[in-house]
Amino acid sequence: MKLPKNFDSALDWFTGAPLNITVVIILAITISRFGQRSITRLMNKVASADLIPGPKRSGVRQKERAKTTSTVLRSTLNGVIWLIAIFMILAEFGLNLGPLIASAGVIGVALGLGAQTLVRDILSGIFMLVEDQYGVGDKVDVLEIQGVVETVGLRITTVRDAKGTIWYLRNGEILKVGNKSQPKSKK
Repeated sequence: MKLPKNFDSALDWFTGAPLNITVVIILAITISRFGQRSITRLMNKVASADLIPGPKRSGVRQKERAKTTSTVLRSTLNGVIWLIAIFMILAEFGLNLGPLIASAGVIGVALGLGAQTLVRDILSGIFMLVEDQYGVGDKVDVLEIQGVVETVGLRITTVRDAKGTIWYLRNGEILKVGNKSQPKSKK
């Protein structure tokens, strides 16, 4: 069967870039959902496992740390997947990605140098969570502030003092912490 010339050229066009872009978007959505579901399952197992036995480690605290870690991993996964998908879609439009990737590298270095404190805060937050230095509800002495921890994030920890003032503390600037809520060791 012979197709009309206009229909044949439209079919050739559709099976090119539009079909490839649709496949890239569908794959990105599928991989993203599968990855998020896998991370959630893994972190739920970590939250309920008895990784570090002893009275100091409570289940609530471990669940909070697993929840925070899960959020960070899912965000990172989404960012990587959609960045790759966007580059693949731009390539389908015929955009030369070489200069774009090179300029992204230069911009990345400039942002890295300018965002050193941000990176330091986030790394300190990760180590603070892993080491379980303090958690939500703990009574702490941090810098010159004494109070109760209200939220713990990768970049900022919030503490409410006895007067009701809420303090936002960058994790990278917290050099020492006194935690009055952790149980004493039985030696």
